[in-house]
Amino acid sequence: MGEAFSPTAADGDLARARDGDEAAFTRLVRPLRPELHAHCYRMLGSVHDADDALQDALLRAWRGLARFEGRSSLRTWLYAVTTHACLDLAESRGRRMLPMDLGPSSERAVVDGQGPLGDVAWLGPYPDAGPTDGPAGRYERREAVELAFVAALQHLPGNQRAALLLFEVLGFSAAEIAAMMKTSSASVNSALARARRILAEKAPSLDRQRAPRTIGDPRVREIAVGFASALERGDADALIALLTDDVTWSMPPLPHWYRGIAAVADFAVQVPLTRCPSWRYVLTGANGQPAVAFYVGEGAALPHAAWSITVLTLRDERICEIASFLGAEHFAGFGLPAVLPAVRTTGDGGR
Repeated sequence: MGEAFSPTAADGDLARARDGDEAAFTRLVRPLRPELHAHCYRMLGSVHDADDALQDALLRAWRGLARFEGRSSLRTWLYAVTTHACLDLAESRGRRMLPMDLGPSSERAVVDGQGPLGDVAWLGPYPDAGPTDGPAGRYERREAVELAFVAALQHLPGNQRAALLLFEVLGFSAAEIAAMMKTSSASVNSALARARRILAEKAPSLDRQRAPRTIGDPRVREIAVGFASALERGDADALIALLTDDVTWSMPPLPHWYRGIAAVADFAVQVPLTRCPSWRYVLTGANGQPAVAFYVGEGAALPHAAWSITVLTLRDERICEIASFLGAEHFAGFGLPAVLPAVRTTGDGGR
C-alpha cells in the first residue's frame, strides 16, 4: 500500500520533528490519521476506544520518534506503535459484544423486560468515510469496517486480531508483521491460520462481494428511505415487506434481540410502531453500510431527541440485519445534532 504523503515533504518534516518541532510532527502524521483511526476501531470495536488508542499511539510516537531508525517506512512504524497501543487498551477493557453474544433470541417482543445492560462493553457503530476520501479509500474503508466483520474480529485474541488486520486488510507481509509484533514470521503465520478458522466459525456467511451497499447507491438509498419512512408513518406492512425471512434486529445496550420475520414483526408492531409517539430520521452511513439516525418525539411538530444509529445490512435488495445502537452519545461522531427542532409541517422526516 502506497504512502499517503509526499516523501520529500515528509523527509523534511521528519528531520524537523526529530529536532522537537511538534508542528512538523503534526503535519507528518495528519494524512495517516484517518486510516490509523479506522485500524483502532477494527481492533477495538468502539469509536471512543479508537479515539483513546490513537491519542495514546501518537503520544508514544512523538516521544519515541528519536528511536525511529528508518528501517521501515514511517507509516509501517506508526502502525506498529498504534497496534501495540490498541492491544494494551483491549487488554484492560475487554472485547466488545453484541446482544447475540449474550444469549438466544427472543420469540416475542419484550416490552417490560430487562433494561439496558451497563456492565457490558458493547460494539459501537463507525461513521463512514468523509467526502475528502477518494473512491478507492472509501471502498477500502467500507469493506474493512463492515459490522459483521468487526463483530467477528472481537472473538479473536488480540495478537490474532492484529495479525489478521495487518495482513488481510492493510497488506503488510508476515515478515513486516513479525517485526511490528516483535515475534517470528512462523508465529505470525500460525496466528493468521487460527484467526481465519475462528472468523469462519463466527461469521460463516460474511459477504465480501463488492456489491453496492452505501447510502450513495440509488437502490440502497431507496431501501433505507423505505424502512425509515415506514417507521415514521407507522406502516407495519411496508416495513415488513422490506425484510428477509431470517432477518435479525438487535438494540445494544438492550440484551434482547430477535430473529426471523415473525419475531421481528412482533417486536416492530409492539414497540417502535406502537409505543413511540413520533419518529423523524436522517439518512447517514455507518460501517460502510446504509444507516438511519432516528429521533423520537412526543408529537410530529415537537422537538425530537436522538434515539439510535440504526445500521442496515442488505441481501438481495432486502434488509437481513438491523442493528440499532441506542443512545445520543453516538450522534456527535456522525456530525448529527442531539435534537431536531420543532417543525410547523410534518412529513419531511428531517431529510
